[in-house]
Amino acid sequence: MESMPLRRESEKEKERENSCSLSSYLILEQNMASDMKRIPELEQEKYDADEQVKIICLGDSAVGKSKLMERFLMDGYRPQQLSTYALTLYKYSTTINGKSVLVDFWDTAGQERFQSMHPSYYHKAHACVMVFDVQRKVTYKNLSNWYKELREYRPEIPCLVVANKIDADMRVTQKSFNFAKKQGLPFYFVSAADGTNVVKVFKDAINMALSYKKNSSDFMDVVMRELENFDLEGKEESADEDEEEGKAD
Repeated sequence: MESMPLRRESEKEKERENSCSLSSYLILEQNMASDMKRIPELEQEKYDADEQVKIICLGDSAVGKSKLMERFLMDGYRPQQLSTYALTLYKYSTTINGKSVLVDFWDTAGQERFQSMHPSYYHKAHACVMVFDVQRKVTYKNLSNWYKELREYRPEIPCLVVANKIDADMRVTQKSFNFAKKQGLPFYFVSAADGTNVVKVFKDAINMALSYKKNSSDFMDVVMRELENFDLEGKEESADEDEEEGKAD
């Protein structure tokens, strides 16, 4: 598949109407298998949204996964150190085709040092952004390992391959990186430092995640989709009943 054209985000493009709320929760690795602590505000935000998707990031340590997310979500490049045994969850809300969409972006925050992720990291993911550093060949070679693990847990979700840090040497964009082509995956040259293609990558990932969630034939995805619809219908009925009671009073 051909790589996406380079695109440097202008200041106007960065001034998006989408609202973004950044929430970082550090969770010890041994507790990741258990349910995340429910926070009322985030639960309400979930039910207020028409759609909700989960997008995960994969790749070796220090390839720039967190910086790419920060560039997209906070319109800035902010160095940040997080606990080794943790993950970071970024909450992002937007509107697509008239529908409100809540996106959970999951970042590894150190676990990738062990060349493997906890199974719960992949649970219910709808898309994956896989990143390597164009200045470090080993991070490119390790893509095959990350992709293999991804497919063990989520065999059908869409995956995007991202070549980061092209600002260090733009000549790298003339090179061929065949991994994405062999796997039939979309490929992007990006820079978290200057914003090249960052917005496009994540917007494409969101659209792919929504499309997958809507059309997935995976049994567990179908079950979860039905459960979510049932839950949302129950919330709507409860809201209607409360409204009727209010009128009666």
